[in-house]
Amino acid sequence: MPIPEDVTGEEIDKDVRQELLSLPKTLADDVARNLVMVARLIDEDPEGAYGYSRVALRLASRVAAVREAAGFAAYANQKYSEALAEFRAARRMTGSVELWPVMADCERGLGRPEKALDMAGAPEVQKLDKASQVEMRLVAAGARRDMDQLDAAIVTLQSPELASNSVQPWTARLRYAYADALLAAERKAEAREWFAKAVEADRDGSTDASDRLAELDGVEFVDALDEEDGAAAKPQDAEAPDTQVRDAEDDTEAADEADEDIADEDDDLDAEDVPAEAEAEAETGADDERDARDGRKD
Repeated sequence: MPIPEDVTGEEIDKDVRQELLSLPKTLADDVARNLVMVARLIDEDPEGAYGYSRVALRLASRVAAVREAAGFAAYANQKYSEALAEFRAARRMTGSVELWPVMADCERGLGRPEKALDMAGAPEVQKLDKASQVEMRLVAAGARRDMDQLDAAIVTLQSPELASNSVQPWTARLRYAYADALLAAERKAEAREWFAKAVEADRDGSTDASDRLAELDGVEFVDALDEEDGAAAKPQDAEAPDTQVRDAEDDTEAADEADEDIADEDDDLDAEDVPAEAEAEAETGADDERDARDGRKD
């Protein structure tokens, strides 16, 4: 797959670069450039990112960073079985548990929420950093919802991290998930409160909490460009269809009346022309009679 010339491979994380040192330099550079393309495209073009991840995987399948990148690219394309296999391979190579939450979410994607809950209660969770533990809590709550256990999902999300007033990278998503669970349980007032709190914490727009809050408040947003297009497309002085129909009928009646008036005028004109024609014929007959008398006299 083509790679832009401005991509050198130096853009990747230094830890990944360190892993690639086990490869010949030319090969390492090729792998690095493909990994850069995976990171660049995974949000906006998941399919493209997946394609570059497969190239990197073909070149260096024994590098843990490559297996991890391939896993995330597959995950972004909802290829959960493939993603899970790549994550497990990366974990075997590194011995790290940091991929545990996303592996559990793959189980959810495969329709196995019970397995995800088992992983949420495993000893590996205790080895996770705070951010990953919060992520694991989100996955567990999602699994509860998959099983139609709304109340359990709400309880799962109730934690010191949720109650904290400090804003962390995970705060907006945690509050959003809690608000969404409350709304699903038809606890609208509480849901609105937590959507508002999610908006306060969502500094980079990672959620659509503001839209959800506006929806609850009955606020509708109109795209200014769409509104202008609608105004341009709308005929000037446009009327309701039934009004247009009545106007058309009135125009038809007026046209019929006009035709009748014209016909009457034609009849009047014909009536006026008859005496004139008779008079002309009479004058012509008189002239012929005079000519005949004059001829007899001659």
